[in-house]
Amino acid sequence: MGNSKVWIQAARLRTLPLSLSGIIVGTALARKQGFFELGIFVLALLTTIGFQVTSNFANDYGDGVKGTDNEDRIGPPRALQSGLLSRPVLKRGIIISSLISMVLALALIYLAFGTENWIYVLLFFLLGALSIWAALKYTIGSNAYGYLGLGDVFVFLFFGLLGVLGSMFLYTKSLDWASLLPAVSIGLLCVGVLNLNNLRDVFSDKKSGKNTLVVKMGFANGKFYHFALLSLALLCFIAYIWIESIPLFNAYFMLAFLPILIHLGTVLKTQEPGKLDGELKKLALSTFALAILFYIAINNFL
Repeated sequence: MGNSKVWIQAARLRTLPLSLSGIIVGTALARKQGFFELGIFVLALLTTIGFQVTSNFANDYGDGVKGTDNEDRIGPPRALQSGLLSRPVLKRGIIISSLISMVLALALIYLAFGTENWIYVLLFFLLGALSIWAALKYTIGSNAYGYLGLGDVFVFLFFGLLGVLGSMFLYTKSLDWASLLPAVSIGLLCVGVLNLNNLRDVFSDKKSGKNTLVVKMGFANGKFYHFALLSLALLCFIAYIWIESIPLFNAYFMLAFLPILIHLGTVLKTQEPGKLDGELKKLALSTFALAILFYIAINNFL
């Protein structure tokens, strides 16, 4: 396999649409208030891609070193596990990706706040640094939080609250309570994708000592947890429609929940964890479609 193809495989491009959903929803909320700047939007997308690719490289490295990626694992092969990349090479890739992500984040912060709003500059610099830390510490190190059952919390915070509200703030320099509802919903859907991954890998994770929430609560309870996550996400968007008095003909973005509900029914009926692998793409792409439709609908582009 060519070297570029190996890195593309390690970057796990299929995870990128989900990571961009929060930026799209946050931008939609800002544009609804009359704020938009193309440069901020493009840099926010690129920065998020950088963080996600860094996280994917780090997960490949951390799970590979710990032996979690082994013959029992279900899903696409990892670069380190399959021997396509060595530890030193993958580690260099993580460092380079982290540096690129931080440069993109600094450019985004400068474009959004200039040199006058030093409090905002410092705050978002700290958030950028924390994003890099979170990307690395999910699986790397003796106290990797993904092995302690804390992955769900970090995904909710970074993909949901920070992704949506943080990107909105880049444009508006303000927050409002109503926008918290879409942020929570996107966060819950992203946690749902992680939970689905953990449901699929429950047996191999338990065997390897990766104590995800699903490992701690068991496969059956993990499916009910999945039901709670997706149901609350749906309710949050319904509440947002009601609070913002969005006309029903403009609430067509809710159609994206139809495949999500079908997916939920499939998950609840599935008894073998390995059969959930195909559902990951369905939930991730449905969340991305929801973000796109939300952007179009609340800004009256159709």
